[in-house]
Amino acid sequence: MSYRTPLEARVAKKVARAITEHRLIEDGDRVLIGLSGGKDSWALMQVLDVLRRRAPIDFSLVAVNVHSGYEGFRHDLIEEACRERGWECHIEHTTIGAIMDDLLDDTDTPCSLCARLRRGVLYRVAERHGATKIALGHHLDDFIETVLLNLFFQGTLKAMPARLVSDDGRHVVIRPLVYVLESEARAYAQESNLPVIGCCCSACGDLSLKRQRMKRLIADLELEHPDIKSSMIRALGNVVPSHLIDGRLAEAADAIRAERRGGRAAAVQSA
Repeated sequence: MSYRTPLEARVAKKVARAITEHRLIEDGDRVLIGLSGGKDSWALMQVLDVLRRRAPIDFSLVAVNVHSGYEGFRHDLIEEACRERGWECHIEHTTIGAIMDDLLDDTDTPCSLCARLRRGVLYRVAERHGATKIALGHHLDDFIETVLLNLFFQGTLKAMPARLVSDDGRHVVIRPLVYVLESEARAYAQESNLPVIGCCCSACGDLSLKRQRMKRLIADLELEHPDIKSSMIRALGNVVPSHLIDGRLAEAADAIRAERRGGRAAAVQSA
């Protein structure tokens, strides 16, 4: 079975690589996709459906849209698009939009707080839909922007994992678009004739937000270094703990070296 277009082939191969390298989807999984109606979640839904039809393993998909309660949000277009394609889809109505102002503090942006609240809803409904994995539409750009945000403004060196087990061990969150560029996700959603829908929140797209500043910074650097995004995502998988100054990493590295020495010594004695 061939892919419809060169773009679909490129996106699908990148997602298949992520699935394989990070054990994102396994035989028998039921994957709940957080379908916001934005370009990224649509691209994720489309490519996973394409891969599902081609994969040597058996897994199923269910889309869940978390309606934040903003007036004018066209969740009906999401339901219609899914119905036309034979995709299972459920709408979860919430009052997230109404309580945002009460919960927002100085360390949060509206988008980050809203994302956490919507993810909490997905956690709650996952069991109801029999989901074994929760798939989110974060793409390569999100990963490298996040590492810069944490580096510049939070004093920590971290991005986001491609595969995350929740603290209580009940949920596994996966991000299959980790190697897919935002521009590819946008073009793929458009090529697939999927209705990209805004969330109707006034804060969305505000260029004063820190994440948008990171986008501009990376875009400026990309003019001089076209492969900078590829270099940055490779760096997240090529960490050298001995060249950082976190004492916890040094202790962990010492423990690993000691364990390896002990293993070699035992092997020599048994020989």
